Amino acid sequence: MGTDPGTSKPGDQVIRVTYLLTALDVSCLFMQFAVTPYLARTLGLDTVGFGYLQTVFGILQLVGGPIFGRFSDQYGPRAALTLSFLSASIYYLILAFTTNIPFLFLSRLPSVFMHGLPGAQMIVTDLTTAQERAGALGKLGLCFGLGIIIGSSLGGYLATRFGLYTPTFMALAASLVSSVIVMIYIPAQTKAKQEGRTHERSETGSRPGKPSVFNLGELVRLLQFPGVMAVFIIKVLSGFPIGVFMLMFPIVSVDFFGLNAATAGYLMSYFGILQLVVQGLMVGRLTSRFSDDTMLLLSIAVSMVVGLGLTVMSNVFHFCVIALPMVFSLCVSGVITDSILTKAVPPSETGAMLGICASIQPLIRTIGPTIGGYLYKHYGVPSFGLFNIIISLCLLMYLVNGQPRRNVGKDK
Repeated sequence: MGTDPGTSKPGDQVIRVTYLLTALDVSCLFMQFAVTPYLARTLGLDTVGFGYLQTVFGILQLVGGPIFGRFSDQYGPRAALTLSFLSASIYYLILAFTTNIPFLFLSRLPSVFMHGLPGAQMIVTDLTTAQERAGALGKLGLCFGLGIIIGSSLGGYLATRFGLYTPTFMALAASLVSSVIVMIYIPAQTKAKQEGRTHERSETGSRPGKPSVFNLGELVRLLQFPGVMAVFIIKVLSGFPIGVFMLMFPIVSVDFFGLNAATAGYLMSYFGILQLVVQGLMVGRLTSRFSDDTMLLLSIAVSMVVGLGLTVMSNVFHFCVIALPMVFSLCVSGVITDSILTKAVPPSETGAMLGICASIQPLIRTIGPTIGGYLYKHYGVPSFGLFNIIISLCLLMYLVNGQPRRNVGKDK
């Protein structure tokens, strides 16, 4: 559905509200990330126990992502985002009254349905054309970066000035307000304009009716669409080495760079600012000029350069230089693969596809620390760069020599 450049489509307001909700959701989450290690230490949780806490969070997110995606497809984005923000509210409520370690672990349980960013991606996917999609998804990354900066700095300030539990109460209030905004401004169904294409489900072999949101067979079926599995594997592998390095970054910043907690926090804020620049100024412009295939190749090539940089990195200044192409590679590959995968499945099932994609980061958070710890202990920081070079080189050779055939779908 094309429109003149100067006109505003009916869904534009919904997308703008979705961007606002994403920034609020990520800000609340990173307020907790900023203070949870200190709260855990206050309650007597050691480093190993904190690792278990992070693993529990990763597993719950891993399990909940695909289920949340199917829930959104079947019940609409309003119900899905309301579920996400109410789950977040319960998470913050329990955390606000946590006075012992069991309650700290209990607070993680609602996170199984905390998927504000994937929910926002589903709305943007439904309300944009195939040509607009990559740029619109890139702007969500801009909101994500803004949320990192606001949440990390505000959480630290509130905790220092008013106590460790203050950011939690602030996040609880913001999540409840976000739930109200969702009920007022987000339509019950954003796929209404595409409902006439339900015959696509029968053509792809799915069963009639509305299968359960817990039906894992439906998720497997999506991965069997032409070209989908190949792109999904590319998505997993392209972000895995850098993801493992970033999981180990708190340790690297102390042991390798010799930074204190405050300086390490500033470095993470710098990372967030870079994401704002890349998502806000670069991704949208590049995706409007170049094809998805070209952008994917570019991101993998840049990733190889990042790997080379990590192998020779020896100080913080080197990392600050490497961080820009690192953020560029992560952002571009993430946005482009999301765009390709949502084009490759029927419009009625883009939510489930994004839900599957949302499970990748929790998967990395679950198994990444074990791999990263082994690499760092036995081979040091250069091993992360070499790992990234090997993976990126294999992906680049695959993409150049035989790009997967994709059914990017028709007009969306």
